[in-house]
Amino acid sequence: MSAGAFDVIVIGGGPGGYVAAIRAAQLGFRTAVVERDNLGGICLNWGCIPTKALLRSAEVYHLMQHAGDFGLSAEKITFDIKAVVQRSRKVSSRLTGGIGMLMKKHKITVIEGTAALEKGKDAPTVVVGGDRYTAKHVILATGARARTIPQAGLEPDGDKIWTYREAMVPDAMPKSLLVIGSGAIGIEFASFYNTMGADVTVVEMMDRVLPVEDAEISAFAAKSFRKQGLKLMVSAQVEKLEKTAGTVKVHVKDAKGKVEIVEVEKVIMAVGIAANIENMGLEALGVKIDRGHVVNDGYGRTNVKGLYAIGDVAGPPWLAHKASHEGVVCIEKIAGENVHAFETGNIPGCTYCHPQVASVGLTEEKARAAGHAVKVGRFPFVGNGKAIALGDDQGLVKTIFDAGTGELLGAHMVGPEVTEMIQGYVVGRQLETTEAELMHTVFPHPTLSEMMHESVLDAYGKALHI
Repeated sequence: MSAGAFDVIVIGGGPGGYVAAIRAAQLGFRTAVVERDNLGGICLNWGCIPTKALLRSAEVYHLMQHAGDFGLSAEKITFDIKAVVQRSRKVSSRLTGGIGMLMKKHKITVIEGTAALEKGKDAPTVVVGGDRYTAKHVILATGARARTIPQAGLEPDGDKIWTYREAMVPDAMPKSLLVIGSGAIGIEFASFYNTMGADVTVVEMMDRVLPVEDAEISAFAAKSFRKQGLKLMVSAQVEKLEKTAGTVKVHVKDAKGKVEIVEVEKVIMAVGIAANIENMGLEALGVKIDRGHVVNDGYGRTNVKGLYAIGDVAGPPWLAHKASHEGVVCIEKIAGENVHAFETGNIPGCTYCHPQVASVGLTEEKARAAGHAVKVGRFPFVGNGKAIALGDDQGLVKTIFDAGTGELLGAHMVGPEVTEMIQGYVVGRQLETTEAELMHTVFPHPTLSEMMHESVLDAYGKALHI
C-alpha cells in the first residue's frame, strides 16, 4: 500500500471521529484521521469539557457563598475570571493531548488540514492541501458549528454578540447579558454567568425553557431558575440588536406582539447548531442531504459507495456520546461484526445547569401521543435523606411506564447529580427492563439513587417514603 492509501479514513477528530478511528485500528484497519483544527473536536476544545470546568468553578463559588449553611465560615469570597477561564482551558488541553497519545498508541495517521472529496474507486478520494488519499471506507465526522439567526443585524461579532466560543473565554465578567435560546447550551451559559453574579436574561421562542425536556421537569427547572434570579422570556423572539458604545439594546417581541427592550453588555447566541457539510464536494458526489444533515442508514452508510457519516453531521441528537457510539457501530458493521443498527431511543440527554437536568426515552406527552396508556411515578428530592444532608433538596425524579406491559418508556430528572443518576435508567432501557425488575432492585442507602427506586414504586402506588 502506498503512503496515501488506507483501509479507513475518518474526516474529523472529534468524539465521533477519533473513537471511530480507534475502534478501526483495534479491528486491524490501517486508519487515518483528517483534522483541520485540534483533536477532540468541539466537545473537548470548546464544548462539553471546558464548559463543565467553568460550571464546576461556579458550583464551588456558590457553595462558598453558602458556607454558613454547613456550619462553616468564609469571608471576602471573590473570584478571578481570568483564572477561572485558565483552569477551563488547562482541563481541555490535558484531554486533547491525551487524544494525541491515543492516536500514536493505535498507530493512527493524523493528517492536518481541511478535507474535500472527489469521486474514487472503492470510496471517494480524500484531498487535503493538494495531496490525495485513498481508502476503502471514508467516514464523515465533521461535526457542526453554532447556528446563527438568518437576519441582518443579528450576526455574532465576537465583541458584544457572542457564540459559545467567546462566551467560554471572557476577558472580564459582564455585569449583564442576554442568552438567545434555552436549550442545553444556552441554559448552561445562563446558569454559569448568573451564578458568577451577572444579571442574566434568557429569551426562548418556544413556550417554555428546555423545550425538548418533559414539560413537568421543564416547569420545575424554570421555577428554580427564576428563584436564582434568572429572567426567562418565553414565547418570545429577538427582533433587533441595537449596538451602543458600551451595551446592546435587545428588542424582544412577545407572543402578543409587544416589544420590550432589554439593555445588556453582552448577547450570547445559543440557537442550535448547523452541520459542517459545505465545501467538501458532497453535492458533486450526489450525497443525500436532508434538512442540512447527511442521511445514513443506521450503520453510518450514506447513499454513496464507501462513504459513511456519523455524529452531528448525520443529525440529532447532537451529543458527543451519540457520535462516539455511532462511530463504533459504523466500524463494527464495516468489519462484518453482528451489530445492531444504531438507534436514538436509549440515548440520554444531560444539561449541567443548576439544578441539573437529565432524561432518556419518551416524555409523558410523547408517550401518550404514541398511543401508550401510561403509569407515571414521581419522587421529590425533599423526601430523600442524602439530598437533605447535602443541603440541596430541590428536585424531582419522574418515571413513565407502559401500563399494559410494564415497559420503562422514559425517565426524567431535575436536581443535583441527576446527570450521573440517569445512567441507571439508560441501562434499564437497554436491557428492556420492566417495572418488576426495577422494583426488586436493591438501591444503596443513603444515596440520591434511592429516589429512582421510589419513583418506580410510586408509579404503581407502592412508594415508601412519601
